[in-house]
Amino acid sequence: MTSTTHNLALVDVTTATVTARLNAYNEHANFINRDLSLLEFFRSVMHEALDKASPLLERLKFAAIYGSNLDEFFMIRVSALKEKLGKRVEVSPDGFTDRELMSEIRRMVLGMNSILENNLDDSLLPALAREGIAIDRYERRSSDEKQALDAFFDHHIMPILTPQAVDPTHPFPYISGGSLNICLFIKPVLSERVAKAFAKIGDEVFVRVKIPSFLPRFVPVGDGENTQFVPIEDVVIANIAKIAPDATPEKCQLFRITRDGDIDLRESEARDLLETMEENLRERRFGQVVRLEVSESMPHRMKQHLSECLNIEADDVYGVEGMLKLVDLWSIVGINRPDLKEAPIRQAKLDVLSTSESVFKVINRQDILLHHPYQPYSTVTDMIAEAAEDPDVLAIKMCLYRIGEDSPIAPLLIKASENGKQVTTLIEIKARFDEANNIEWGKKLEEAGVHVIYGLLGLKTHAKATLIVRREGNELKRYAHLATGNYNPATSTVYTDLGLLTADEEIGSDVADLFNYLTVYTEPKHVRTLLMAPINLRDRMKQMIERETANARAGKRARIVAKINRLADTEIVNKLYEASQAGVEIDLIIRGICILRPGVPGLSENVRVRSIVGRLLEHSRVYYFENGGDAEVYVGSSDWMPRNLDRRVEVLAPIRDRRIARYLSEEYLPMYLNDNVKARLLQPDGTYLRAPQSGDVVDAQHAFETQRTSTLEFNGRN
Repeated sequence: MTSTTHNLALVDVTTATVTARLNAYNEHANFINRDLSLLEFFRSVMHEALDKASPLLERLKFAAIYGSNLDEFFMIRVSALKEKLGKRVEVSPDGFTDRELMSEIRRMVLGMNSILENNLDDSLLPALAREGIAIDRYERRSSDEKQALDAFFDHHIMPILTPQAVDPTHPFPYISGGSLNICLFIKPVLSERVAKAFAKIGDEVFVRVKIPSFLPRFVPVGDGENTQFVPIEDVVIANIAKIAPDATPEKCQLFRITRDGDIDLRESEARDLLETMEENLRERRFGQVVRLEVSESMPHRMKQHLSECLNIEADDVYGVEGMLKLVDLWSIVGINRPDLKEAPIRQAKLDVLSTSESVFKVINRQDILLHHPYQPYSTVTDMIAEAAEDPDVLAIKMCLYRIGEDSPIAPLLIKASENGKQVTTLIEIKARFDEANNIEWGKKLEEAGVHVIYGLLGLKTHAKATLIVRREGNELKRYAHLATGNYNPATSTVYTDLGLLTADEEIGSDVADLFNYLTVYTEPKHVRTLLMAPINLRDRMKQMIERETANARAGKRARIVAKINRLADTEIVNKLYEASQAGVEIDLIIRGICILRPGVPGLSENVRVRSIVGRLLEHSRVYYFENGGDAEVYVGSSDWMPRNLDRRVEVLAPIRDRRIARYLSEEYLPMYLNDNVKARLLQPDGTYLRAPQSGDVVDAQHAFETQRTSTLEFNGRN
């Protein structure tokens, strides 16, 4: 295993206010606030942008991810909190009132933003400039370069821009969420008669200029492969007088708003779910403003004017010292400079899948565990392609949660339908921010004769499941793929996920019942093997935790290991607390939200929580229960969240092949538990500390890439 040097200094890792809350609200001290926990995860992402041991463009990538995460946080979580403000004051189980929580969110966000802004300006961007990739200010370019930038403005930017003044004939304009805007006050020189038409603020008029998102955020300076850029807002501001003759660059300021992005879907009133969702998507554009980001230098009266026009409070305004709209840094991350990036992930098919033999013959002999992206997602798409052409395949059924704009899966299903297969897909049109894309693919599939179900009323279908029915002799054989990740090859290269391929008859029968449930609301009466939400998943999870608790009290072997994305279900947390107090050893690998407080004497001293934040997004879910020596292992789509357990269709599949179960329990999970490079350990106050490096250096993601998992290479089911 290659050693990795890590020299990131810990900065801003404590949240004193949270610790104070433990004393102020002792009766509520058992839980970490879920929103503050999510912000602590964002802090971990931000730290990756600060890590000088990482390649420069990888660091810039994490800055862009941080910006994107924060945008979505305000669109969904902050918007929900703002809706509750002004209603009855209640103290949540973590000890915060809604208004106190909003104040704490603001404090944390401003603190993290300041750290990242300073790092970008003082460290990361200068380091990139030394490597030939510069994001520079217009005023620092040479006169020849300025002339070229001005010409670019004249030919490619100015014809598109429309300055908008606010006056009696022009009310304050609609501002689209996420867009970058320039604003200024100008004092127009007008004839007396024309001047009377203007509503003046003092002697000035407010003007707004939107920079459309289809324009390049960073304008290249020079020709050819030059990687010198000037932000487009700098180019527009330098040429502002060409579109507003009475304007001057020094008066220009930048702002950007975030709107409520959480669709309020009244499904009980919907006659046509597809039509209702399309209507709600149109309404999302006009969601309430939940955040106003402005240049730190913006004058107070301009901020006040914007706040009044947007109907927001002073605490909704966030001053930004550096660059607004960090998500646009992705365009710089995409520059072809492999020397400034991590090497591409080395992928290799399992030996049993590297032959010309039919994948169905291989799965008939043995269950197969796929580990993406270390094993290519083409294994899944190749299986669908083979099924589409195989004359013995009679039916294909799939759950599609996030399809992807350029999905190869949907065209393969269309091909299968054209070849006479019975093809059924459930397309979840309530998958947040992928609704429009999923709707578009759903219509294309319907036109090709595919039987499309657009989700279920009251539930999101988050399960990742495929069932292929094949005629073999005089029998019908079921082949199932059950996974932790979406059927989206694009994200499969940056997410870590697991997928189980099996011809197990009982699992296949349960998957068939799952699809019957999705198509005709027929709840399975006897689920044999799968854990399915909202049918039996919550109850079975509670039972298995209670079983470990009873085993520990009886002196039997008792342990729980769970690798998930989020833990925010208070009932599950309380069960884990009881297990800890009984002596069950509990290790949780949780990427993001965790409301459980680990290591609290008398409450959770046997619980340890770690988060892995690396170049890949940890997305797989694995549950291990010791069960007195007869361990049970499950993989699938569900986290320990109320929405997963109660309000979604989810599936966890048992690992019935003992060799795969042994691999997951003896190699896969321990690799994450031993990581001391990218792991962060959750503290009782909700903050994270880097895992101490002692002994061998272990980077789990790097190890999975470089070490072949020979345990999975075998012939025959075991």
